[in-house]
Amino acid sequence: MTTKPLTDKIPYYAVIFTSTRNDKDEKGYQQMAGMMENLVRGQPGFLGFDSARDTFGTGITVSYWESLESINSWKENTRHREAQKLGKQKWYEQYSIKICKVEKEYPI
Repeated sequence: MTTKPLTDKIPYYAVIFTSTRNDKDEKGYQQMAGMMENLVRGQPGFLGFDSARDTFGTGITVSYWESLESINSWKENTRHREAQKLGKQKWYEQYSIKICKVEKEYPI
């Protein structure tokens, strides 16, 4: 998914999730990813996301949020916490999360 420019929302926050997937339980991973995408779309403060993954399993997902509070609320969402736990146990070799404040954006 690609988001439209968010210049009308400045400032906003970006959560950068980088990960390396293993090759285990692809079907389960895809099902959970779809469920999380549907769930996050209804999360207060969610603005959109961009995501890419290469053929080696390395991926980057950047989600956009109105506030740090909305990010924390998503992080603590019960169903999202279950997905996080399964990700650590089953699907990711490694991952990292960075949170940034976006103060300027140039629309194309």
